[in-house]
Formats: sequence, structure tokens, C-alpha cells
Amino acid sequence: MKKTNPKKVIIIGAAGRDFHNFNTYFRGNDKYNVVAFTAYQIPDIAGRKYPASLAGSLYPQGIPIFAQEELETLIKKLGAEMCVFSYSDVPYSYVMGLSSIVNAAGADFMLMGSSNTQIKSTKPVISVGAIRTGCGKSQTSRAIVEKLMKKGLKVVAVRHPMPYGDLEKQKVQRFAVVADLKKHNCTIEEMEEYEPHVARGNVIYAGVDYEAILRQAENDPNGCDVILWDGGNNDFSFFKPDLMVTVVDPHRPGHELSYYPGEVTLRQADVVVVNKIDSADFANIQTVRANIAKVNPTATVIDAASTLSVDKPDMLKGKRVLVVEDGPTLTHGEMTIGAGVVAAKRFGAKELVCPRPYLVGKLKDTFSAYPNIGTLLPAMGYGEKQIKDLEATIEKVDCDVVLIATPIDLQRIVKIKKPCVKVDYELQEIGKPDLDMVLDGFVKKFLKSKK
Repeated sequence: MKKTNPKKVIIIGAAGRDFHNFNTYFRGNDKYNVVAFTAYQIPDIAGRKYPASLAGSLYPQGIPIFAQEELETLIKKLGAEMCVFSYSDVPYSYVMGLSSIVNAAGADFMLMGSSNTQIKSTKPVISVGAIRTGCGKSQTSRAIVEKLMKKGLKVVAVRHPMPYGDLEKQKVQRFAVVADLKKHNCTIEEMEEYEPHVARGNVIYAGVDYEAILRQAENDPNGCDVILWDGGNNDFSFFKPDLMVTVVDPHRPGHELSYYPGEVTLRQADVVVVNKIDSADFANIQTVRANIAKVNPTATVIDAASTLSVDKPDMLKGKRVLVVEDGPTLTHGEMTIGAGVVAAKRFGAKELVCPRPYLVGKLKDTFSAYPNIGTLLPAMGYGEKQIKDLEATIEKVDCDVVLIATPIDLQRIVKIKKPCVKVDYELQEIGKPDLDMVLDGFVKKFLKSKK
């Protein structure tokens, strides 16, 4: 019988889920020929290749990566028969708009689920996700790690991919000490996710090939009792979870049912954390609760606040303040306020200074692409050029104080000559049920032999 030609595929991505979908389903699958990746959201990804060493024997030349803007042309030029949408934190209207472009060009449009993409671990897995970027997922992950460590368990965290550099070198990355961040040439975005774990004394992995990453994490030299999947954006877990925790945000009511794939994480959740109830409107909290009950009525719901601590609050009173916040939360997360804005107002800032008149270089492109960013500055640092532009912009802004609300101390990366105030934020559970109750049940079920 004559063998049929493999179906030509384009994977639509943003240097994360797209590579994972390829690795778990398409790599080594001779029914398909992945002719291209397209890239969005992340700068300077297009124009490179997914290397042959990662792509496998069917792709000795690697796989080219193009800008998503070329998608319609690529479908026709490369004869693509199917396009696989593989990134996260976008509204349903956007997903279907892209589907219309693909279908009109003659190709099928595909969304991949967990059955074909999740990897099974030999260790118990807790997965932490969220319905949007900026819900407080990282706070929740850190809280879970600390609680498990207090039980005497060795936790190895694995972070959703952020492979912005050399993909071959980033196949498997292990971070155990702060010096490892420099060793792997981490961007600001990567440091914001990895450093808080390392500072708490646990190991975190990331990279490109999550099968290889998982196997190394399971056998980490420091030991491993539990794998914690620390998700990115609002994506669902790359690993099959034994306990799935999803964080929702009442500052963005309704987004839990209107953004992809955030609703997937909500429907999959065993536990839903309703964060920021200390600063959200009561009506919005009730909307979120009703939506949880609608799509996942059996989930355990935990109330929580995102508590702030400011190192020098007296420096904010009566001052003109430039607030610098976590970049992804403000860009594709679409938040117009964050912990820094809340802290500035709480401690009596006279004015929030808008950075727009002072923007330098690539930051102009960021504000052009995301015009709804509030009166604050996203700490964009996907590469050395962006970091330099961030530094120059802060230097130009006419303000009295810079309030740093990034998960890491930005002053270690960016030279800031102005007076600085740092705000930190942690998860505070309110009432019962709480994470301790959930984790006690998890340990009893999956780690019976542990004391």
C-alpha cells in the first residue's frame, strides 16, 4: 500500500506552548510535516529556527520560525493544510478571528488538549494555573511550596517555558542558586519567576524540552518528593496533575469564561483560589463566584488577599511617583493597575507620573502594541536592548520617587539613580477552607510513607 504524504502543519505560537505541542505530539510523528512555527507576543523570536537537535530526525534542517503577521501568506506559500494555535491569554474573539484567517486561506484550525500534550510524572504533581496573567499565580505557587517544605517535603518546581535565548542551550535549565540566573543569561521576565523560588531554598527547572526537564526534576540531586508546575499566562499544565489549583481575579470579572485557555484551567481545577478580595468590588467577587459555580461546582474554593508590604512607605507620602510593575501582567495580561499602584495610593502619593512622554526605544513599541497600559511603566526586559531602554526611560521620567513593584529587586538589574521604594506582595488566605487543608489531604493520599 502506498504511503500517503504527511499533512503539512504550521504551529502558531509564542516560544512556549508551541514548542511543547510539537515535542509531545508532532516530533517523530511521520503523519505530519511541521513546515513552520509562527511567533507572537515575544520580541526577536521570528527569523530563527527551532534547531534540528530538538526537532528530531524528521527535521535535519530544523524548522523555521516566522512572524505571525506572515501566517496567511505562509499557508499558501508552504501549502499548509492545518494550523495549530499554541499560545495563551487571549480573548475568544481573537482566537476565532485567527481561525477565520486560517480557514479562509484553506487550512484547518486546531486547538490541542491535555490528553495528547500532558506528560505523566513518576512523582506526585501539583499544578498551579490561572485564568489570566497577573492573578497571583506565582504568589500561590510560593505559598504551596513553603507549606510543603514545612512538612519536610522536597519540592522541585518546574516553570512554564520562557525560552528567549539559545534554544539548544535552554533545552533543560536548572536554577538552585541566584548565580544560576546569570549563568543562564536570564531576562528580567525569567528572573521574576525563578528567583523567588531559589531565594526560598527550592530548585526550579525550565527550558524547552519538558519531557527531559521532568525526568531530571524527578531525579534532582537535592531530592524530589513533589513536582510543582508553576504555570505561565493562563495556560494549562504540561504535566498531568494529581492536584490542580487555579487562581481567579475579581478585578477582571468574566475573564474566567472569555479567555483562552483560562477557562480550561478553571474547568480542570480541583481548587480555585479567589485572590485579591481585599481590593476588589464585592459585586465583581460575586460574579466570579457565580461563574466558578457554573462551570466547576465541585471545586474547593479558597478566599485570599494579595497583601502588600512596603520597605519605605514614608517616602511615598505627598510625592510624585513613577510605578514600575511586572511587564507581562500589564501587556498581554491587560491589567491597568497592580500592587505598585495600590501601594502608592494607600501610602499617600500625590501623583502617579505617566511615563509615556519619556519612553525610549523598544518601550515605545510596547506602549504602541498595548495602548491600554495604565499610568505606570512595565519592566520589560526580554533582552539587553529592552533593559537599556527601561533604564534610560526611568532616568528621563520627571518624578520624585520610583516605586518598584516587580517580583525581584529591579535595582540589581537596572541602574536607578532616583530614590526607590520596594513593594512586595504575598498570598494571605482568608477563612476556611485553606491551602493547608487541601495539602494535608494531598500528602495523605499521595505521600503516605512520608512523615
